[in-house]
Amino acid sequence: MKPRKKLEYKWVIVGLCFLMILTTLGFCSSNKALYLSAITEALQIPRAAFSLGDSIRFITTAVVNMLFGTLVRKFGTKKMIGAGFCSLICFTVLQATSTSVWGFYLGSVFLGMGLSWTTTTMVGWVVGRWCKENKGTIMGAVLAANGIGGAVAAQIITPIIYNPNNAFGYRNAYWMVACILFCVGTLIMIFYKEKPKEAGDHIPHAKKKNRGQSWTGLDFTEVKRKPYFYSALVCIFFTGAILQGTSGISAAHFKDVGLDTAFIATILSVHSLLLTGSKFITGFFYDKLGLRFTMTLCYIASFVSMLSLYFSGPSKTGTWAIAIGYSFICLALPLETIMLPIFAGDLFGERSYDHTLGLFVSVNTAGYAVGAPVANWVFDHFGTYTPLFPVCAVLMVVICIITQFNVSAAHKYRKIVAEQAELESAK
Repeated sequence: MKPRKKLEYKWVIVGLCFLMILTTLGFCSSNKALYLSAITEALQIPRAAFSLGDSIRFITTAVVNMLFGTLVRKFGTKKMIGAGFCSLICFTVLQATSTSVWGFYLGSVFLGMGLSWTTTTMVGWVVGRWCKENKGTIMGAVLAANGIGGAVAAQIITPIIYNPNNAFGYRNAYWMVACILFCVGTLIMIFYKEKPKEAGDHIPHAKKKNRGQSWTGLDFTEVKRKPYFYSALVCIFFTGAILQGTSGISAAHFKDVGLDTAFIATILSVHSLLLTGSKFITGFFYDKLGLRFTMTLCYIASFVSMLSLYFSGPSKTGTWAIAIGYSFICLALPLETIMLPIFAGDLFGERSYDHTLGLFVSVNTAGYAVGAPVANWVFDHFGTYTPLFPVCAVLMVVICIITQFNVSAAHKYRKIVAEQAELESAK
């Protein structure tokens, strides 16, 4: 009789990561816009002043992620995840009890810290450590939990926030989210393990070689001497600024150019569903077809979506063509999520992965903070967002070309390192 195959503990870790993303991003970030009108109307706070909290959140995330490598080496992932959940609970408590913008600003600091230690950067590090095969596919599946969590959270919190009998219903919603965070955080702390055992959790199997492969890589001191490292940082910054800036104003742009509001709602609903699957597809493509193919596909999708936004309007072309074109942005948005851990691991390897990933996420988040204000400056100056999109389309083509050179340079040096290692082992 064949012995029953024991479940590898890495799948428990993957499940916990999925639950963490579903809860933290789904309940704390994805539906944050639902609270905007409720809070500002209940407390008579100007929306412009209240929305400054988002900039504070992004700046906090950028700064904290710069220190990710140092923190994870000093404290380990379990303590940081625990601190992340504690920060998010502080955020929800402050949101539920604050009566002025200053309390909400402080809450935004805790939100930025909490998401830094429980979302993309942390999941990239944990999956990279526990899963040596099919990392892209697994990471994509885990990060797709954001869309599922957002959809579930919207159904739960919307009736609580907009309770017609309670102008402060948003407070009850935040108290409920605090309870959910406490329960999920406790569950994760009980079952989470810091690292896999040397033997047992990773048993190599003979299998078909995938294109997306991990490698030992470079020390961070050596990474900092590579020109393509700084070129990659610049490309990631502008990619984050363009994608966040354009996707954030897309609904307002569609309304400005005359599309029907019901049709806009349909576009955004389809967008949410497609975004959930796009991260998984991106990871799968990386594992099977490699980095160059996957990132090129994402950049082409971004170019098509920018053109779609430019030509949008009932008088210019068919609205369904616009909807189809805009849906391509779902294949572009993984450039600011799952592709960041992939870039860090594929270009520079495991030895510097924590520092490199932290910096990549940091500059990407800094791009977020810049993208939305620039997009809205264009609207204030021209009275429309339309001039923004052809510029962004051209920039994405330029970024794609530069990134191709970055990948070529990194893979060329990676080949040299591999050949030197083979020569040393042969001695």
